[in-house]
Amino acid sequence: MLEDVQAAIPLGFFLSFMIGPVFFVLLETSAIKGFRAAIVFDLGVLLADVLFITVAYFSSFQLLENLSNQPGLYVFGGVILLVYGITTFVKKDTKKKPEHTEEETSTAKKGYLGLFVKGFLLNFINIGVLVFWLGIIIIVGPSVDNDPIRIRVFFGSMLLAYFITDVFKILLAKQLKRKLTPERIHLIKKGLGVILVICGVVLITKGFLPKDKFNIEKGIEEIERIRE
Repeated sequence: MLEDVQAAIPLGFFLSFMIGPVFFVLLETSAIKGFRAAIVFDLGVLLADVLFITVAYFSSFQLLENLSNQPGLYVFGGVILLVYGITTFVKKDTKKKPEHTEEETSTAKKGYLGLFVKGFLLNFINIGVLVFWLGIIIIVGPSVDNDPIRIRVFFGSMLLAYFITDVFKILLAKQLKRKLTPERIHLIKKGLGVILVICGVVLITKGFLPKDKFNIEKGIEEIERIRE
């Protein structure tokens, strides 16, 4: 068990620093909206990861087969990211008052649910995240003898390490808040929009690539070999 935890922690740390839409949105949310807002957003991201891991664990073979036969899933996720990125890029900033009224505070509290949903959806619509977790399960499963308890311990430790690392990232981003002028915030949002567009285009491109480019069949053969 201890070996599983020790192996999972570095992977969770690495996962937290994987460059993608969630990484940049988390930093932006922390710097602009504060610590609690970023934590709520990150919890939404984690929920999507937990859902992906659960689905991948119980139906890894079927999902791998579906991804190889239905690359349109990549196109679907890519289009959503593309639209979100374009919207982020062209959206105009609204000026905020330095003072927060009671009404604004109430609105901010209500916005936590929106941030949670935003984190969940931003991670959930990226089909590449599902492929990532499928790959991890294929690798980790045999190394822990396909023991359900050891698998839960491994992924639980991994997600905990991921979340703790994210907390430090959020704290660091919050310290940068004082240095973020309206012009810099505007540039961050523009850059975020470009990154989301690029990620969307990459996913769409994957959807139109030949099936053999995904190397999914090797994964399926590996699962069959393990189950025999």
